[in-house]
Amino acid sequence: MKFSVNQKDLQEALSYCQGVIEKRSTLPILSNVLLDAGNSKLMITATDLDLIFIHQINNVEILEEGKTTTSSSIMFDIVRKFSPDKKINLSMNNDSKLQLESDQSTFNLNCISSTEFPLTDENFNQNDFIINSKHFLKLLNKCKFSISNDETRHYLSGIYFHQTEVEDKVYLTAVATDSHRMSISKIRINEKINFDPIILPKKTIFQLCNLLDSYDGDIKISNLKSKIKFELTNSILISKLIDGKFPNYIQVIPKNNQKKLETDLKPFLGSIDRVASVSLDKKDGVKFQLSQDNLNLSVNNTNSGDGNETLKVKFNYDLEISFNSRYLIDVASQLEGDKIELFFNDTGSPALIKDPSDFDSIYVVMPMKG
Repeated sequence: MKFSVNQKDLQEALSYCQGVIEKRSTLPILSNVLLDAGNSKLMITATDLDLIFIHQINNVEILEEGKTTTSSSIMFDIVRKFSPDKKINLSMNNDSKLQLESDQSTFNLNCISSTEFPLTDENFNQNDFIINSKHFLKLLNKCKFSISNDETRHYLSGIYFHQTEVEDKVYLTAVATDSHRMSISKIRINEKINFDPIILPKKTIFQLCNLLDSYDGDIKISNLKSKIKFELTNSILISKLIDGKFPNYIQVIPKNNQKKLETDLKPFLGSIDRVASVSLDKKDGVKFQLSQDNLNLSVNNTNSGDGNETLKVKFNYDLEISFNSRYLIDVASQLEGDKIELFFNDTGSPALIKDPSDFDSIYVVMPMKG
């Protein structure tokens, strides 16, 4: 095996692999990436057995075709320290080491035979559909912060995707909840698709967000009973799905929240962030004291002190309610317009949060007791 590749292309591919590979894997081969050079292309594959990531670099100068595996983290660390846009020459030498050479630097990395690399080949061609990458990324970003970290309820540790219909319009709807807050967002699709409801794992979601941040184009999505495949122009991500039943989220959406608070988003976000600074762990509730067109925000921490701030808002009632500041900041940071709307019922009931500039997303946040 002998080929030359552009430093920037190789660094980008290997950086994506870092998000897939398990740092403390018991199987040495899972710490490695598979490098397969042939047909003027370099295919780089990383897996942790639940997630497979394949990236293709085109227009690679190949002198000798071949494949091997080597440590993903070490190779990435070396490649990112080479001069940008320089050529890196890679070759296998006699004692089965991979040689990397660029400018005045030469490295020889240990390899494990490519035959030991676990690869599964499945036919995903049954049901697939195409979706715009930016729309799909928006869906992921609006829900991912509500994913649960509770290992005991594995069915909440991902985003639930399913097809919904409203007035003859078809949507791909995403929902995430950790039982203290919930995010629901949807994007319109052109027609009904052959797509069973799925729960996409957290690790896959963050890997997808990473990939889609710098990608503009379409994604082809196809799913098989327990797996899903995302195809981008030069990358493929195959993931296992979470096996479990997502709770009936519709019944959690508040129906009787008639008390509407409307205010400017930036001052609201800034005020909560400032007042919450008093709290050391951000777990202290931010107390809302609401009266006619007036919102007083306060935090009181026995160890560090207290803070409060007053905001002018549109509101016609008297109400006291407390929230985890982190939850409000997470939601407010995802809103796109200049305003935020909060709908309340009473002190002990969840609040419904809407973005007046995005009718396709809503958020539910539980209040804190006391």
